[in-house]
Amino acid sequence: MGMLAKIRRMHLRDGKSIREISRVTGLSRNTVRGWLRQQDVTEPKYPKRSEVSVVDAWAQHLEAALRTDQHRAARERRTAKGLFEQIRALGYKGSYPRVAVWVRRWREQQANAPRRAAFVPMSFELGDAFQFDWSCEYVFVGGLRRRLEVAHTKLAASRAFWLTAYPAQSHEMLFDAHARAFAAFGGVPRRGIYDNMKTAVDKVGTGKARSVNVRFAAMCSHYLFDAEFCNPASGWEKGVVEKNVQDRRRQVWREAAERRWADLEALNTWLGERCRQCWEDSAHPEWPELTVAEVFQDEQARLMPCPKPFDGYVEQPVRVSATGLIHFQRNRYSVPTRHVNAILSLRVYPRELVLVAEGVEVARHVRCFEREQTVYDWRHYIDLVQTKPGALRNGAPFKTMPEALQALQALQRHLLRHAGGDRVMTQVLAAVPVHGLEAVIVAAEVALEAQRPSAEHVLNVLARLKEGLPVLQPLEANTPALREEPRADVQRYDRLREVRA
Repeated sequence: MGMLAKIRRMHLRDGKSIREISRVTGLSRNTVRGWLRQQDVTEPKYPKRSEVSVVDAWAQHLEAALRTDQHRAARERRTAKGLFEQIRALGYKGSYPRVAVWVRRWREQQANAPRRAAFVPMSFELGDAFQFDWSCEYVFVGGLRRRLEVAHTKLAASRAFWLTAYPAQSHEMLFDAHARAFAAFGGVPRRGIYDNMKTAVDKVGTGKARSVNVRFAAMCSHYLFDAEFCNPASGWEKGVVEKNVQDRRRQVWREAAERRWADLEALNTWLGERCRQCWEDSAHPEWPELTVAEVFQDEQARLMPCPKPFDGYVEQPVRVSATGLIHFQRNRYSVPTRHVNAILSLRVYPRELVLVAEGVEVARHVRCFEREQTVYDWRHYIDLVQTKPGALRNGAPFKTMPEALQALQALQRHLLRHAGGDRVMTQVLAAVPVHGLEAVIVAAEVALEAQRPSAEHVLNVLARLKEGLPVLQPLEANTPALREEPRADVQRYDRLREVRA
């Protein structure tokens, strides 16, 4: 339209000829003459030149791949280079720049396409609902860059939120996240809004029908809140917590990624402090004159009372191997050897593993999230080494004693230097279940001070400690001092012979 207006001004206003207009604009005289003869003031449009490209034969394949990537996470989407390598393996003979240009144009068309989705603004009453979601973050824990699953629990009305990081998404982690969030909020809302996560929903039915996991339903019953689930692929139904994931990634996790954390508990402690600080610093979106912390004070009074934490463990049967070990998530944990070849109940907590036999706890271990690790408790093998004392010398459980047991380790090294020392050491270890570990450590220290420790000495000290008698200290040898140093006199022997003769 600009060129047509320019031509009309030059010819009708300035009086220039068609030849001169053609020379100035670079258009042909026929084109200028045709435009001036038009009755309506509209610039003509010419059809776009059609170009045949070698990529056109692969356009359908590329479009299908790009549409598939739209449903994947951003880190899993294929680049133009990856798509080029894929179609080249299928027989594409063209160059990479043509594919890159085609992909760029397709993405621009999708970005400029009109969005028809519309949403209704949501509003919640104080104390009515909370929303829950998971996110994936990367931070340095224990000297390594680790992938963490972060639980986001956010009150829908006051916008107060709570973050807790875990090594994985599982039932026990989900239950612990709710317990920590409700303890931080000081109460429980009446509804919980979730997506269709596998730790809560076993099967998605028609409409709002859901087959809810039994343990998840037990947790909801414990805290007395109703669980509501969004429609599939409808994240906007819990948009409050979805936005919280984006905001915290820019606000909290960017700072957390720049630090180095000794362990996960230290990170979660810092996250709790950071969440409360964000409440104080953030203005409420509906009442900008108030902070989130101020609105939370009003909502906290309307929450249901928070009961004791839900015992959120996951239970499964495990069999004890011939070496007194059970297997769980590619790791091995020891149990008392009297349960060899038996089937025990394993209760999985976020930080601990508890083994139960006939309702009685028989072993407890700190949970290990590495792989191919073996966690021993040397006390589980005391009964076995009494019948096989030779196993003390190279037994793996007895090589991993804690540093607090230095007295027992020193006693073991001293006894194993002598023949039969392994059997003596087993007698000392057999006293641990009877007298307790602390008493045996004290007895071992007393026996080491005597410089000639024995099982009888240790047991005697334990008996005296049990009866409340003082522990006998080793006697100090009083060597008499010589007043006159003896002289070497070999003639005394000859004098004795003379007297006898």
